[in-house]
Amino acid sequence: MLAMVAALSFIKGLIVKRLAAFAGKTKNDIDDLLASMLVQTKFWFLLALSLYLTIPFLHLPGEITRVIGKIIITLAFLQAALWGNAITSFFVGRNLKAKMGEDEVGVATVYALGFVARLVLWAVILLMVLDNLGVDITALVAGLGIGGIAAALALQNILGDLFGSLSILLDKPFVIGDFIVIDNYMGTVEHIGLKSTRIRSLSGEQLVFSNSDLLSSRIRNYKRMYERRVVFSLGVTYETPYEKLVRIPALIREIIEAQPQVRFNRAHFKEYGAFSLNFEIVYYVLNQDYNLYMDVQQAINLAIFHRFKEEGIDFAYPTQTLYLYTNTPLFPFRAHETMPGQEAKS
Repeated sequence: MLAMVAALSFIKGLIVKRLAAFAGKTKNDIDDLLASMLVQTKFWFLLALSLYLTIPFLHLPGEITRVIGKIIITLAFLQAALWGNAITSFFVGRNLKAKMGEDEVGVATVYALGFVARLVLWAVILLMVLDNLGVDITALVAGLGIGGIAAALALQNILGDLFGSLSILLDKPFVIGDFIVIDNYMGTVEHIGLKSTRIRSLSGEQLVFSNSDLLSSRIRNYKRMYERRVVFSLGVTYETPYEKLVRIPALIREIIEAQPQVRFNRAHFKEYGAFSLNFEIVYYVLNQDYNLYMDVQQAINLAIFHRFKEEGIDFAYPTQTLYLYTNTPLFPFRAHETMPGQEAKS
């Protein structure tokens, strides 16, 4: 049996060496996977395999043979778990190479799925080992189910954040680098973890949200905005002549269409205000960049101001005009004196 173990170990080392040399010359990574699985083949598995092959010739008592058989099967299950772990690591590593440096959320997703796959693998292997050793796994699973319910209730918040993390990673309502608004908070996503997500606000501080709270909020993702709709108003005085009023929409359209990366939508005389005639203007900035939007709005405001000066159109601002009317001149008089036109009473 020892000779068989030595022979299997020698064959394993030889195959690993040859396979590694062959893998370096090919673009196919399946040979890398096979080499990794052979490296994970342990000495105790080779020993168990040798014992399995030689035990029919040893003529051992039945009870000893049964015990040795259980040990061999248990070691085989553990070796299968190591091979499964090697396969999981291989596919995780291959996907990480494709996403590293380009898709940070994809990297986190791969890590999370790899963790779940390993957890499921070892849980299944553990149940198979216990079943092989004669443990009643039906009662065990039932007990674990009751205990799992109690644990789930105790760890409700943690599990909620964990599943929230998986939901974010798989559904991708936002990714690292996106500028998002959550209720009254806004900032750039810096990190998506298993329990929390971290956001860098405009004022510089870091905001930390639990994943479950984050998913229960309304999220506005500005990074995925294809174009920005801008609405603004301006008012002119009531003294503006009709001929100039009807020209204002065309003037504004001309100004907006002269700007780069902008699409004009409309300009209308909207309403009679308390102190002004109000116009509403709508246009689109064909870019998600906020600084570009502010540059465009500034250019439009300056151009409107300059053009209205040239046209003699005055902007309105809050004013009040008082009209005073009286039949008699106002002048001070004493209380005992009579006003003009009145006779003193006796």
